[in-house]
Amino acid sequence: MTEKEKHIELEYIQKAKENKQFFGFLYEKYFEQIFVFIFKKLQDEELTGEVCSLTFLKAMSNLDKYEDRGFPFSSWLYRIASNEVNQYFRKNKKNITIEVNENSLQEIVEELDIENKEEQLALVLKAIEELPLEKSQLIELRYFEELSFKEIASIFAITEANAKMRIYRIIETIKKSIKRG
Repeated sequence: MTEKEKHIELEYIQKAKENKQFFGFLYEKYFEQIFVFIFKKLQDEELTGEVCSLTFLKAMSNLDKYEDRGFPFSSWLYRIASNEVNQYFRKNKKNITIEVNENSLQEIVEELDIENKEEQLALVLKAIEELPLEKSQLIELRYFEELSFKEIASIFAITEANAKMRIYRIIETIKKSIKRG
């Protein structure tokens, strides 16, 4: 995002804090990417629409609490969406779905420094599936959503260094799991 785009976005955020009608600009700008993010987890278009609506309703209702801390506004929306999805899964006692694409999986395989064989890929996927919720979310945001460490840090309200360290440790855990498997 250019400085000019960032400035315009901050102006709309400020205007939306004063008059909710200006929230429409933010909704239009981020709806598709937040919808896709939620859909990848829920795999149900109607349910995704409901959770996405809740996400934007909460964002609009709590916009006065939003502070620009140098992170993109989208990372605040991702955090809200993530919380809404997690709440849905907890409430309905369901498992989270992670949509895996080949390029993202390839990036993890390279990071793990393992052979790109079908058995190895299956072990990687199994290891990711067995991760606790927060750890699987970190892997998903980094490798499948391709967010920067800075954006991930913003979503989890941690430092960028902490986000890097957590993801590095998760990768190490996956490596150990593969060696055992």
